This record gives sequence, C-alpha cells and structure tokens, in this order.
Amino acid sequence: MDERVAPTTDPQRIRAVTHPLRLELLELLDDGPATATECAASSGESVASCSFHLRMLAKYGWIEAAERRGREKPWQLVTAGRDIRPDGDDPDSMRAVASMAALWLEHETEHVRQWLADAPREPIEWVQASTLYESKAWATVEEVAELSAAVQRLTDRFDERGDDPSKRPLGARPVRVFAAVHIDLAKERRASEGGR
Repeated sequence: MDERVAPTTDPQRIRAVTHPLRLELLELLDDGPATATECAASSGESVASCSFHLRMLAKYGWIEAAERRGREKPWQLVTAGRDIRPDGDDPDSMRAVASMAALWLEHETEHVRQWLADAPREPIEWVQASTLYESKAWATVEEVAELSAAVQRLTDRFDERGDDPSKRPLGARPVRVFAAVHIDLAKERRASEGGR
C-alpha cells in the first residue's frame, strides 16, 4: 500500500465515494484486506451489494485487489488515508466535494453519537480522556493552511499501530479523530455588518 496521499480533486472520483455503503467499506478496509463476504458480514449488507460497491471503489482507484487467500478475493486500500479537496477552477469538483463532505459529516457524527450513547458504560478515565472541542480564531489564509496541515499531522505518530498490532501499547483502543478547519462564514458576515 502506498502511504503517500495525493489530494483528490477529480469530481468523478469524489462522487465514487459519495455513498453511505462505500464510506463504510473504506472504513472496513482501513482494518486490512477483506472480501465482499467479510464486508457483508460486518456491514449487514448483501454480498452482491458489497461486491458491486467494492468494484466501483476499485474502478475509481480507491481500492485494489489484495493478495488472494486460496479462492477468496480480498480487496485493500490503495492508500492509508484520503485527502479530498475541491479544484477551485472546476465548479463540478466543488459540488462533488460538497456532496461528499455532507455525507462524510453525517457518517462521522453518527460515530460521535454512538460514543456518547455508550459513554456511561465506559470507564470514566476513557470518557474524561475524550473530547468534543471547539476553538475560534482570526487567521490569514497561510495560517489556516498551516493549521490544517498541523491537524492532519497530529495522528502521524500512531500510523504504524494500525497495521502492526505489536506496536500498540498495552491497553490501547481504537480511537477516531474528527476535525474540520474552516472559515466561520456566519461570524464573518456578522463582523462585516458591524458586529464583532
């Protein structure tokens, strides 16, 4: 698997992941190669549906055939991460990113909801170690780009733990980091209208 992640701006390729099951399949493949049958067992979808959507993800370069396991045909991610950005010169790319981002936000929000629903049954130290965090600032475009890159680098030190369980410290659990760095358009509007 190639660890380098080049930004994806192609509208067709972006639309290929703008589907709830395809997002789920990418997430399942984050855990390692899997067959359509294994994906169906994890997702609750039919093998035929998983097979179709896996082929579509492969067609658009998100996944590829992994090494066969006897008669089984597993799939694997092409890269460990995804960097999807709009091409500012292509309105279709902007629309594709907006559609995909809306679906991705729903997907991630559901994970947060599940965590909050289960939190009362979790050890208190895990609940207190977790966070929902918001911060606001005024920044230049260069500073926003720097902040975005810093957020993306935050989890780099944990990367090798995903593929190699021997690198995971005793007691480690899988965690999600969900972050968005964006312009606060509502505050900008209020400020331009004479607010703060």
